[in-house]
Amino acid sequence: MTTILVVEDEPRLRADLVDFLRLSGFAATGVATAADLRAVLAEGAAPAIIVLDVGLPDGNGFDLAAEIRQSHDCGIIMLTALGDSDDRIRGFESGADIYLVKGSTLREIEAAIRSLLRRTGGVPAVADGVDSWVLSGAGWLLTAPNRQTVSLTSTEFAFLKLLCGRAGKVCTRDELVAITARLRSQFDDRHLDAVVSRLRRKIERSTSLPIPLQVVYGVGYSFTAPALVE
Repeated sequence: MTTILVVEDEPRLRADLVDFLRLSGFAATGVATAADLRAVLAEGAAPAIIVLDVGLPDGNGFDLAAEIRQSHDCGIIMLTALGDSDDRIRGFESGADIYLVKGSTLREIEAAIRSLLRRTGGVPAVADGVDSWVLSGAGWLLTAPNRQTVSLTSTEFAFLKLLCGRAGKVCTRDELVAITARLRSQFDDRHLDAVVSRLRRKIERSTSLPIPLQVVYGVGYSFTAPALVE
């Protein structure tokens, strides 16, 4: 069973997240301080992923992420109230794989964990499209792993086709604007953000799953789940 360590000093959030992850099939535990985190890692059995709060009472999450990276090869998801771009950049530079702002739902955090496990090989690779997202040019449809389908516009299909075709690699904002601008006379960064926002709402409403679309701040987006393009 995949082990997840939640490092969060807020008792209710820590308990809620640990309980939710256990119900989702993970071996999750929680600690409240940097000292407790170091004690767990000193035992030798590092978790697959650490969900790390930045503002701990006895340590800074940015420094802790860098410290973890020096000796352990585990995924790091930062969970913090600090949401501006400089903080996000600092988070990634310190070693975080994913940066989530507090206020993210439990399902969003779980989706980020599963996405990171796929990227790091922590879960088995899918075969024959099982548990994959499937993007079909016939009718511009996106089919989720739970087999729920979403009808897409031509712009949404072009956007997802480029992302899914990159197999988890980052597509820059300029590339995404260029591919979608071919279908509309006026299209810029502002329109791209509107497409992303609309897709998130549409896909979650239609499939009850969050779209595995990761923002790489200052660069672009990547589709982090297995995907087939037909």
